[in-house]
Amino acid sequence: QRMLSLVEDLMTLSHVEAEKHDRPREPLDLGQLAARVVGEVSSLKGKERVEMAAIEPGLLVLADAGQFEQLLRNLIDNALKYGGSDTPVSVAVTRQEPGRARLTVADKGPGIAPEHLPHLTRRFYRTDPSRSRASGGTGLGLAIVKHIVERHLGELTIASTLGEGTSVSVILPLANG
Repeated sequence: QRMLSLVEDLMTLSHVEAEKHDRPREPLDLGQLAARVVGEVSSLKGKERVEMAAIEPGLLVLADAGQFEQLLRNLIDNALKYGGSDTPVSVAVTRQEPGRARLTVADKGPGIAPEHLPHLTRRFYRTDPSRSRASGGTGLGLAIVKHIVERHLGELTIASTLGEGTSVSVILPLANG
């Protein structure tokens, strides 16, 4: 199972990298996508703590819907794995001026030490290798997220405070300015 996940993630990463200069042209309502994914994830046993914190309606971005669904699922999976086991994972879609949308996934977990933050999107990078392996991660989730964000001309930011939690945001240009 673990080897299959690794192969799938490597194939996904390869696919995203191959398309990096092919800009998506289809409008996608980021709030609708987030609400659907959060609804699906939060209905699964053990994942009830995923919640929509905010959705600003009508924020359209030019995006590959399949890739953005994967991006969101990767961010939620990370927050569930590494956040506090009994604390909520919140997802928000808000307007970011000027003319941009922000998708944020946040947890209230133990946080990530500052020295690790610049390296989190590297392939196979782990802040705690033994814990990551035990939780079933491949070490490619954030690398995939980074490449999807780059393909969409977005910006990825990761903020974390030890003892308070981690917040990952993707900022994208709006299709309609």
